[in-house]
Amino acid sequence: MTDIIILPGIGGSGETHWQTHWERSNPHIGRFQPTSWDQPDLGDWLAALDRMVASARTPPLLVAHSLACLLVAHWQSISSLPVAGAFLVAVPDPTRAVFPAEAASFAPVPEGRLRFPSLIVASTDDPYGEFQYAELRAAQWGSGIVEVGALGHINGRSGLGNWPGGLVLFQAFAAGARLVTAEADSTVKP
Repeated sequence: MTDIIILPGIGGSGETHWQTHWERSNPHIGRFQPTSWDQPDLGDWLAALDRMVASARTPPLLVAHSLACLLVAHWQSISSLPVAGAFLVAVPDPTRAVFPAEAASFAPVPEGRLRFPSLIVASTDDPYGEFQYAELRAAQWGSGIVEVGALGHINGRSGLGNWPGGLVLFQAFAAGARLVTAEADSTVKP
């Protein structure tokens, strides 16, 4: 099975966050570990992600929330390590007044196409990023996009628990990403 790497945003996705529920329910899921969840430094977060991807048994699937979505966009442009795909939930807009000042190093956000399959999952009432911003990022990054209704920032405060609907979306995305990875591998081998 493909490794899955949980990439929380600022604060680290606490006990009630769906990322924590998913991590606890699947032994193939690991969480990347930057030096600080509360004082994010882009360089440190990039290094932590690179270490985690390098240690994966197979090209992993990245499951990013909020600030970690921006991390993935930065990381993929500086690393050549393979990943199967990125499931990007609640992409924040760093130009909004509510964007945390301590995360300023994550802006500006890379605009180029991601080098692996990706899916953005967006809420219609996310205080950190309007749906139109998620659509813009999807177009720039070459990502699919799914609107999931009014779920706020799709975090622990959203009361989603294990977020069964999100898990269904992720499983469908993961199956497609694995297929794309398998097809790419077969074209490289003699």
